[in-house]
Amino acid sequence: MPDIFPPNAVKYSESPVFTQDTLPDALRRDHQTKASVWGRIMVHEGSLLYLRKGKPAQTVTAAEPATIWPEEPHSVTPQGIVSFRVEFYRIPDQETDR
Repeated sequence: MPDIFPPNAVKYSESPVFTQDTLPDALRRDHQTKASVWGRIMVHEGSLLYLRKGKPAQTVTAAEPATIWPEEPHSVTPQGIVSFRVEFYRIPDQETDR
């Protein structure tokens, strides 16, 4: 399933690499980014189930990364062996909380 990602978003940070064994419980439960912060789930190996409130579940793989929308509640569930990181982006004209 193709996902929309802002073409003018600028990467400013990324998470450590997580695996099925190191994934924090907080990411397995609903959580969200701050206002104006976009995320990109980048899988290196395996797959994740990406769950968003009111949206169909999405399988995230190396070939199909997923977009995290600002302030949208979401969670992830490993589907067996997985290795991934999350990249964080801002849109330059929306950077209000520097």
